[in-house]
Amino acid sequence: MIKKVLLAGCILWAVVAQGQELACTVSINATGAQSNDRTVFADMKKAVEQFMNTRKWTNDTYKNYEKIACNILITITKMNSPTSFEASVQVQSARPVYNSNYPTLVFNFADRDWQFDYIESQPLEYNDNTFTNNLTSMLAMYAYVIIGIDYDTFSEMGGTPFFQQARQVVNNAQQSNREGWNSLGSNRNRYWIVENFNNPQMNDLRKAYYAYHRLALDIFHKDPDKSREVILKGLKDIKKVRDINPTAVLLVSFLDAKNKELVNIFSSGNLPVRREAYDIIKTLDPSGTIYDKIIQN
Repeated sequence: MIKKVLLAGCILWAVVAQGQELACTVSINATGAQSNDRTVFADMKKAVEQFMNTRKWTNDTYKNYEKIACNILITITKMNSPTSFEASVQVQSARPVYNSNYPTLVFNFADRDWQFDYIESQPLEYNDNTFTNNLTSMLAMYAYVIIGIDYDTFSEMGGTPFFQQARQVVNNAQQSNREGWNSLGSNRNRYWIVENFNNPQMNDLRKAYYAYHRLALDIFHKDPDKSREVILKGLKDIKKVRDINPTAVLLVSFLDAKNKELVNIFSSGNLPVRREAYDIIKTLDPSGTIYDKIIQN
């Protein structure tokens, strides 16, 4: 696999000492939970981190500095019983930019339909080939998505095997009849994020991830203007995806991860390039107000 240089201080996320592919930090906000026993949440945090970080998700060998930095913020919204929970979750991952101390946010997705059971001190069980429980299926799906998109940023369409594995997790979990695993209801659930990553209509967007990161950000220090032009071309390709499927959740996820970064990138440089980028970005995200900074200077 392509080696990823992680300079000291590059990632603003806690790196877990023991792990396989992921360096995942888990936070649990349980202020809304009606429970006098708070130890379950500390135990849950530890169990989820261990599950994400100690399981081997690929056949590749990762060195410590190659692990993928990611965050999972679980907000408990309801306790149906001492072992049954409802939650919303924010999943994020980042990767380093070559020759810099800058980590770029790659994936940013809010999942509002988590329902799961958790028994304190009981090991988390998971099997790739069958549905075991809703918690580990959700975690496994996001592990494969995080790894897949990281691979996409280092080689064009490199994450395909992992997105296919995430789709298998979704297919297995549909038998649970829990929210978020099927095409019904919201188009911003885990079914649709995995569907988008596996949908050929999204290939231009996935290829843009590679161009954006490997062919632009990683060489930005050498030639900022050329990097901006590469990113501009990627935005044009992403617009093609938007023209085909304007409600695709992958478009939302991309902009949620990149909106502030795009403003920083295009707030300087060649004005015609900046104006063209602004027009495309506003087409992709008409309600975004932060983009006005791109053309103010």
